[in-house]
Amino acid sequence: MDKLPKIGLPILFAVVVLIILIAKSTVTINSGEAGVLYKTFADGVVTSEPPLGEGFHFVAPWNRVFVYEVRQQSLDEKMQVLSSNGLEINLDATVWFQPSYADLGKLHQEKGEAYIQRVLQPAIRSAARSVVGRYIPEQLYASKREAIQKEIFDETQILLAQQYVQVNEVLVRDVSLPKTIKDAIERKLGQEQESLEYVFRLEKAEKEAERQRIDAEGKATANKILSASLNDQILREKGIQATVELAKSPNSKVVVIGGGDGGMPLILGNN
Repeated sequence: MDKLPKIGLPILFAVVVLIILIAKSTVTINSGEAGVLYKTFADGVVTSEPPLGEGFHFVAPWNRVFVYEVRQQSLDEKMQVLSSNGLEINLDATVWFQPSYADLGKLHQEKGEAYIQRVLQPAIRSAARSVVGRYIPEQLYASKREAIQKEIFDETQILLAQQYVQVNEVLVRDVSLPKTIKDAIERKLGQEQESLEYVFRLEKAEKEAERQRIDAEGKATANKILSASLNDQILREKGIQATVELAKSPNSKVVVIGGGDGGMPLILGNN
């Protein structure tokens, strides 16, 4: 009986060591994550094999697993950049990105866990400075937002081509100009709008004047043709026809044949 405590202590110690070894030999990868295996007594970071996927894994207790989030992530960046004429522009952008799953081992080996600060942020800032530097403030304020957004995305893709980081989209949320520049641009846009409206009114007036001129010319041409077609014989015939119609009227009248100019009838006593 006296020997039991002496036997029990080594067994208890062995159980504790076994529990620690089991705990050190297992790793759980959560949803949306992947693990990079580091072999302490081998070649270090494993880059020749795919990363550890989601689920429960056994690893040697002397090795380590570095867990990365591999689903799409969001990075908000507020930057101060210069336009083509040297004015300071505040740019507010969001980047959707994720590490390249197949190259996760190389990313860990070459860039480390702080790859966002070391790789992604410098790339997006450099691309934003390069793109905004091509435009004047008026273009940034008015019509070039979508073009700037696409150009920043394209340049970021180029900068990160060999950096094991995948950029899915760049969203430019806001472009802020100095207040004095913004007010000047708004005044200029207002003046341009007024100028366009004035030109529109002039064009409308010119078209109306042209319409009236064409209408007047048409009427003058018609009158000229009508005047040319009327001669004494036609007028006399029209007068006779009118006399006949008047003679048929029940109203009291006196019709004198041949009393007018050119032998036209005279109508007297109209009631």
